[in-house]
Amino acid sequence: MQLAAIPSPSVNGFHLGPLFIHFYALMYIVGISLAVLLGRRRWSAVGGDPALVDEIAIWCVPAGIVGGRIYFDLTTPKYIPPHWWGPLAVWDGGLGIWGGVALATVVGIWRLRKAGADVLAMMDALAPCLLVASGIGRIGNYFNQELFGGPTSLPWGLEIAPAYRPPGYLQDPTFHPTFLYELVWDLLLAWLLIRLGRSGKVRPGSLMALYVAGYSAFRIFEESLRVDPSQYFLGLRLNFYVASALTLFGLVWFVVLQRRSPRPEAEAEAESATGSGSESATGSVTSDEVESPQPSEPPQSPELPDSPEPQ
Repeated sequence: MQLAAIPSPSVNGFHLGPLFIHFYALMYIVGISLAVLLGRRRWSAVGGDPALVDEIAIWCVPAGIVGGRIYFDLTTPKYIPPHWWGPLAVWDGGLGIWGGVALATVVGIWRLRKAGADVLAMMDALAPCLLVASGIGRIGNYFNQELFGGPTSLPWGLEIAPAYRPPGYLQDPTFHPTFLYELVWDLLLAWLLIRLGRSGKVRPGSLMALYVAGYSAFRIFEESLRVDPSQYFLGLRLNFYVASALTLFGLVWFVVLQRRSPRPEAEAEAESATGSGSESATGSVTSDEVESPQPSEPPQSPELPDSPEPQ
């Protein structure tokens, strides 16, 4: 006999006047809002204009929703609701994070280059924020009774109503709450990335590379547990292969970034020839100084930009 379990929700939304508010959408709104607030703070900490984070969000959030839905429609066509608006029914769930991040990244890079901002620095600032948004958004899966694993009798087993159980599991009352596992992992990984960024021991872009590798690696584990509807290939869920490929890609990207020289060779040669410190790619100034003849009137010292706190 199972002594405890997480009960399944009795409703998946509420009425607000003539509107029906889905908890799934509400959780993503909360997650995105928290991510934007965190992103503004992190970008400001490295000397950036926090208003740029707002602009990126305005463009990337819709792109992420569109990309996520396109990925879902292409990879799981048989689970599209059988209505003319079925391919657009994001309120019923069905957002593939791979497609959402991919399209949002393309749009974000375009906007950052147009604004003349440092793309890798912004990626590092936003990497933990993406985890916060997706982690909080997973609570919406709970209300939709989706994204669950196989049967379990553990105390934190999740009750799933018979109508939401896949074929072959109609007699099993409780399942692994993989949405909860992912929520915990996302927040933990976000915290680890923030700590690593503050250490200053990694190259620009490394936090985004570790986000891709770390999130995808957990999805390998998660996909091995899930039994809710999905597209299968050679006996394994399609997202298992996608997660495996992205884990490898993220790790390779991280290693390549760490093997880069601290500064371009041309800059290092120029500094050696002049014997004076030059500004590095991160905006800091070296400690080497060269004495110069004193002019008749002492020149005013140029104002140097503050070195950003490492993230």
